[in-house]
Amino acid sequence: MITDSTSLTTLQSRLLKIRARTEQICKPLEPEDTVVQPMIDVSPPKWHMAHTTWFFEEFILKPYLPGYKPFHPSYSFLFNSYYNSVGNRVQRSERSTLTRPPLRDIYTYRSHVNEYLTKLLDNPDEAILAQLLPVLELGLQHEQQHQELLLTDIKYILSTNPLLPAYTSGKNTKKSESVPAQFLPVPGGIYTIGYQGEGFSFDNELGVHDVLLQDFEVMNRLVTNGEYLGFMEAGGYADFRFWLDEGFNLVKTLNWESPLYWIRKGNTWQRYTLHGLQELDLNEPVSHISFYEAHAYANWAGKRLLTEFEWEAASQVYPPQQGNFSDAGILEPTSAKPGEAGMLELFGDLWEWTYSAYHPYPGFTTAAGALGEYNGKFMINQMVLRGGSCATPADHMRTTYRNFFHPDKRWQFTGIRLASK
Repeated sequence: MITDSTSLTTLQSRLLKIRARTEQICKPLEPEDTVVQPMIDVSPPKWHMAHTTWFFEEFILKPYLPGYKPFHPSYSFLFNSYYNSVGNRVQRSERSTLTRPPLRDIYTYRSHVNEYLTKLLDNPDEAILAQLLPVLELGLQHEQQHQELLLTDIKYILSTNPLLPAYTSGKNTKKSESVPAQFLPVPGGIYTIGYQGEGFSFDNELGVHDVLLQDFEVMNRLVTNGEYLGFMEAGGYADFRFWLDEGFNLVKTLNWESPLYWIRKGNTWQRYTLHGLQELDLNEPVSHISFYEAHAYANWAGKRLLTEFEWEAASQVYPPQQGNFSDAGILEPTSAKPGEAGMLELFGDLWEWTYSAYHPYPGFTTAAGALGEYNGKFMINQMVLRGGSCATPADHMRTTYRNFFHPDKRWQFTGIRLASK
């Protein structure tokens, strides 16, 4: 446990650094950008900034700082996300109605909460500190989750603007080289699944257990734009044989013909990125696809998707190297590098769809109180993704990290890794 002033100072520094990163992500935006909500899955950036601040106020300052008075009496209603235990809230689909309070008030709110968090950590009671530290760590991890959501939501928001504005400049537009696809063996056997370290993990990573796997092979890199284009040109979106029925019905209803953000210009394809509209690089990994599309492509290619247990086993056999995370500032997936051996792009670049439903591990328990609503109540009708993405903070990721989305979602940085056998 943290007991000395040096450790507390380090914690304060980390807290303020993570909090500042959220505002850095929003800095390139115009005020008008911060209130837009073009679909229910996307939250306005202003709401993200306020909600992550509310989290610290609600779960740290109110219970652990004697005499603390909330910044505004209405903010708990305005910026609660889904915590029924806390009380009523603005519904998710209505977050764009919050043109007030103005953006400047949200920045003041963030500064206010940062000030009182720092005061709380200046000279805390040891017994109180022992109680609040796990909640504070959850708050920091929660804010990093929202930093990833901010980048994905900002991309979708800007993509709906007819001007297709760039969020930032700086991506190298030099065409990449191709890396041959290889299938690497993973021996069958008993693998231990789940988080076993001393540091932080989410409750959905706990319940360490063994699984028995058969021999399988895993693709050394992610599926590329060029490979996926082959599926499209072969009529993949029109051939029901490759699709789950629910997915094929969605394709027909929504007229999907390509991944999200692909735009046809004559006989060529371009792709909207956080750096603006760019020519499609055939060697970069295909991104922003649903589970249904990933599954259909795998069928067309004569392969399959990994289960989440196979993914974690592969990460044990071929330990992932430092990948392309948001810290690099590239903010788009990059192609595998020629000449590199082993499992490429396993960590960072794109979240990888697995053919595993999001269910609890053995022995999973829900925490008491509002924080028990964090993960457990979402363990239905969603699929697990692994590996992190170019929008994920590097120090937020572990090989046991279980992300989850409904199988139709495409606005996240999602991609495909194939398995064989």
